[in-house]
Amino acid sequence: MRFLIIASSLLLAPVALAETQISIGINMPTYPELVPVPGTPVYYDPGAPANYFFYDGRYWVYQDDDWYASSWYDGPWGYVSPYDVPVFVLRVPVRYYRHAPTYFRGWREDAPPQWGEHWGQQWKQRRGGWDHWDRNAVPRAAPLPTYQRAYSNNHYPRAPEQQRTIQSQNYHYQPRERVVLQSKRPERQQPEQRQQPEQRQQPEQRQQPEQRTRDKSDHWDERKNADERKNRDDPKNTDDRKNGK
Repeated sequence: MRFLIIASSLLLAPVALAETQISIGINMPTYPELVPVPGTPVYYDPGAPANYFFYDGRYWVYQDDDWYASSWYDGPWGYVSPYDVPVFVLRVPVRYYRHAPTYFRGWREDAPPQWGEHWGQQWKQRRGGWDHWDRNAVPRAAPLPTYQRAYSNNHYPRAPEQQRTIQSQNYHYQPRERVVLQSKRPERQQPEQRQQPEQRQQPEQRQQPEQRTRDKSDHWDERKNADERKNRDDPKNTDDRKNGK
C-alpha cells in the first residue's frame, strides 16, 4: 500500500525539488544549532522539533513520513520524492533522528534507517547501493549559511524572491546534488524565450495568404475598370449608343 501511494505521487509531481509554500507543521524561530553527524557531510539539530538536517547547502526535514528541503532554515519547504533524496541524507544513522517514527523501532541506532524495507522493492531497485560507500572518501561538508542568524522571528524573509536575493549576496557555495541543482534553475525562462519568436511569426504567416488574396482582387478590379474605359472610348460603341443599338 505504501508503495502504491509513493508511485501515485511520483506520477503527479515533478522529480525536481520545488520550493513552494508548503506548511510542514514545524516552526524554527531562530537559526538552528547544527552539529556534524560523524563520518558524513551532514549536520543535524538535536534540539529541533523535527528530524532536521543540513546537507549540500539545503536544510532537510523528515516529517510525517515525507522528505522536504529548503534553502532557508524555516522554509518555505519543498517536497522531495523518495527517489531523489541524496544518498548521504539517507545514510544518516537512526540515532540522529530526534523525532523518529515508530517504525524505526528495532532498527540499529548506529546504522541508516532501512529505507528499502520501508519503501518497497521498486525503490530498492532504483536506489540500489545507497547503503554501501567508501567511508574514507566522504566529500567535504558544505559551509553553513550562518548569515541567516541575522534573520530571525519577525525579521525572517518569507518571500522566496527576497530569500534568493539575500542568499546570492551572502552564500556562494555551489551544490553537487542533482536535485539541488535543479531547484536553482530559473523557472519558465526558456519556454518564454521560445514562445516569443513563435508569437511573432504566426501573424506574419497568417498575413501572407490574406495579402495574396487582396493583391489578386485588386488585379481583377483594375482589369475590369480598364475594360470599361476601353469600351466607353471605342468610337464604334459610341455610334451604337447613339443609334439606339
